[in-house]
Amino acid sequence: MIYFFQQALNAAQLGSVYALIALGYTMVYGVLSMINFAHGDFFMVGAFLCFVGVVVLQLSFIPVLLLAMAGVTMLGVATERVAYRPLRNAPKASAIITSLGVGIFLEHFTLGLSPYPKYIPPVLPSFSFNAGGVSVSTFQLATISISFILMLALYLVVNKTRVGLAMRAISADRGIVPLMGVPVDKIIALTFALGSGLGGAAGVMYAMAYPVIDPYIGIIIGWKAFISAVIGGIGNIRGAVLGAYILGTVEIMTAAFLPSTYRDLVAFSLLLILLIFRPHGLLGRAESQKV
Repeated sequence: MIYFFQQALNAAQLGSVYALIALGYTMVYGVLSMINFAHGDFFMVGAFLCFVGVVVLQLSFIPVLLLAMAGVTMLGVATERVAYRPLRNAPKASAIITSLGVGIFLEHFTLGLSPYPKYIPPVLPSFSFNAGGVSVSTFQLATISISFILMLALYLVVNKTRVGLAMRAISADRGIVPLMGVPVDKIIALTFALGSGLGGAAGVMYAMAYPVIDPYIGIIIGWKAFISAVIGGIGNIRGAVLGAYILGTVEIMTAAFLPSTYRDLVAFSLLLILLIFRPHGLLGRAESQKV
């Protein structure tokens, strides 16, 4: 049982990283009905900004976290303005292809700046304590706690503020919202800012947990975060968090009790099985459309 609870703690740490990235996917989809496939590479940029903050600027943990979140937030807003906004009324395939192109550009731009993997030295003090036989490290505690705070803050913004009300209104009927005086462009840009900032925070958490990073780490992690959003119900904030923790638990428990090579097989099989029985995800629902 102690071994099981130790793995459950590891699953909570991994699920927290997935949840922060999955929220970026689900927010953009909820407002624009668009999948931003470059979001995994926003996460990668956050990891490299963590490297810059720790190694180059010699910053401590909180300044590094703020630096990465601010940098990726600006990247997300600039990408929306330059690459996505001109295609807002274009066919959805155009936006999807553009997002894939943005991701490839970010990967190879980073590769041009840094062709070799980078090592990030530990920033937080290496300290752990036992809780009922389970070893809890300071970094695990920081990852889960900060992720929870960020997710709670996002929930409050979306559900308790006028900005969040505008986001939900655009999601419900983007055509009529401008007639009500809502600045659609600003709200969409803010949506990208919030989602990208969470991706930057996830990049810091991941880079410090797995301290060797390269320009391609955003590909598989981004896909898994996207799976998390689909499992929970794409466009549903609570569903994205639920799906992330489910996927994190499945991956960690698979590696703990089966050969680790089965981890991705089980994760992607979970998605296929779920889509057969719950095509709209665990908390998603089918939307009717008048014709």
